[in-house]
Amino acid sequence: MEWAPKFAEAGIRVIDNSSAWRMDPTKKLIVPEINGHILKIDDRIIANPNCSTIQMVMALAPLHEKYKLKRIVVSTYQSVTGTGKEAVVQLMNERSGVDGPMVYPHPIDMNALPHIDVFIANGYTKEEMKMVNETRKIMGLPGLAVAATCVRVPVFYCHSEAAHLFFQRPITPDQARDILRKAPGVKVVDDLKEHIYPMPLLGVGEDATLVGRIRADLTAPNGLALFVVSDNLRKGAATNAVQIAELLTREHADKLSAPA
Repeated sequence: MEWAPKFAEAGIRVIDNSSAWRMDPTKKLIVPEINGHILKIDDRIIANPNCSTIQMVMALAPLHEKYKLKRIVVSTYQSVTGTGKEAVVQLMNERSGVDGPMVYPHPIDMNALPHIDVFIANGYTKEEMKMVNETRKIMGLPGLAVAATCVRVPVFYCHSEAAHLFFQRPITPDQARDILRKAPGVKVVDDLKEHIYPMPLLGVGEDATLVGRIRADLTAPNGLALFVVSDNLRKGAATNAVQIAELLTREHADKLSAPA
């Protein structure tokens, strides 16, 4: 909040990975594969979205293009690296039987905490509302119905999400697979006979977002259920930021110049 405007005034482009600018209506919130086309050379401060939001929109945006989303219900299973080094130390200590400082209000090993960030007045957490508001902004759908429950689990790397998507038009699992196989940055991992589906162990070190367990939702018409896994330190953070920079240099190379 303090330094980004100063860099911007000096002619430097800032790709910010905090939540400071994400919902600022004057700043763009970018996932290059989804809405990179809205970036302009004059954008000096560009917001990098929340890790759990990025991987979800990677899966749902290609489907929305043809079938038009109406509603999303998602539950996340987020790794401790989303909190930071101190959380990794807490998990390692607990697994080793070592007493140490605790970042979470409860043990994380052999546990699952439905509590990421702070609770707000509506009973949701800030993390859950980030998924609501950021998804709407990235997708350009201010009225999209989104409900999220975010859970911290004892996994070091990769966030997982169980998403139920509801569309305006009928969609089959096979149609969804066909679209997602062609979507940039997405890898379909979905062979139930061979017990192949997205898992954190498969996503570590991957820039691609893994999508599988694609099936019809049984609760409402035009519904789809799927499971999404992504490395929260790569596509969920660093990789997406680098891709924004690459997009700027690729699309506006003739206009970019180093500040004096």
